[in-house]
Amino acid sequence: MDSTHASKTPWSDSRRFWWLLSPALPALTLLCLLAFAQGGASAWLWVSLVLFYLVIPALDTLGGEDRSNPPADQVPALQQEHWYRYVVASCVPLQYGVTGVGAWIAATHTLELLDWLGLVLSVGSINGLGINTAHELGHKSPRWERSLAQVALAPVAYGHFFVEHNRGHHLRVATPEDPASARMGEGFWRFLPRSITGGLRSAWALEASRLRRQGLPVLHHANQNLQSWSLTVLLYGALTTTLGWQVLPFLVAQALYGMSLLEVVNYIEHYGLLRQHDERGRIEPCSPRHSWNANHRASNLLLLNLQRHSDHHAHPARRYQALRHFDDAPQLPTGYAGMILLAYIPPLWFRVMDRRVVAHYRQQVHLAHLDPGRRQVLLNRWSGA
Repeated sequence: MDSTHASKTPWSDSRRFWWLLSPALPALTLLCLLAFAQGGASAWLWVSLVLFYLVIPALDTLGGEDRSNPPADQVPALQQEHWYRYVVASCVPLQYGVTGVGAWIAATHTLELLDWLGLVLSVGSINGLGINTAHELGHKSPRWERSLAQVALAPVAYGHFFVEHNRGHHLRVATPEDPASARMGEGFWRFLPRSITGGLRSAWALEASRLRRQGLPVLHHANQNLQSWSLTVLLYGALTTTLGWQVLPFLVAQALYGMSLLEVVNYIEHYGLLRQHDERGRIEPCSPRHSWNANHRASNLLLLNLQRHSDHHAHPARRYQALRHFDDAPQLPTGYAGMILLAYIPPLWFRVMDRRVVAHYRQQVHLAHLDPGRRQVLLNRWSGA
């Protein structure tokens, strides 16, 4: 049940300035990189990772959940406030600052292996968060926001996400045809290559189909995949020309880590959830019960309410500040930051999440999205739960 209600009293967003936590992390990372570059300790390279993997989950635990929704009659005005757009847009120049300074350090400083790893993970984590920025921008109708989404995807070399997510994932979510929907019993490390390759193939096929309908060849400047990838080529080319070829391994490594962050979030968002077919074979519409949600305060502020994923799939153009909680959406035990760590260890993930999938389907485990290779094992294990 949607807990949104109309308001007859003045209302204001109590989180209005707390949303600045999202650009604050890349800003802090940029300062830490500069501190290291000026002769600071190696610890500066690990600050953002400590914040993301330890501090944010701790704050989620201490701060608990916030299930409140904006009053229905306030949503139109809330959506129109430009302040929230500026918060998102500010993340992009900070992301590029982190990428540029990180590349400069990699090319001009003699780094121990541990320092190089910390640099890669710090910069990659910010560019991974940049995909979330692109996700918010890419669904919006103003052209400048959609263009800025492609710019945000360039450092992590994942420009095809702009095509696949909007026109592929949203159509096929929680079905076997969607490479970004994880199956119950499928560990993250098996899901990762399937999602990466499947998303790439889907993005290329979607653009090829769109261009054919317009009478254009797939290798055309109107191809949105090529447009986005060209931004990566330009960025990497400029950094390589300026700093030398030695910067390329760093750029590739941080991009791989950044894209893995997107994919682990994909893994979390729809794990084990499946849309059913009716007696005529028609698939049911996507509803709140087809996305895992979390209302933990800190990670929602950091990720621009990405964890209110059910409302996002119901209303992709709805801006982050207006996304709602639904009582009938399945809930994660903690925010994404903590769930990411859990996903990296499949046995722990299965122990925590499989019972939640089974409970969500009221012990009718055959209704869940089961990994084909483990289907019978899962049915045997959980049918009598």
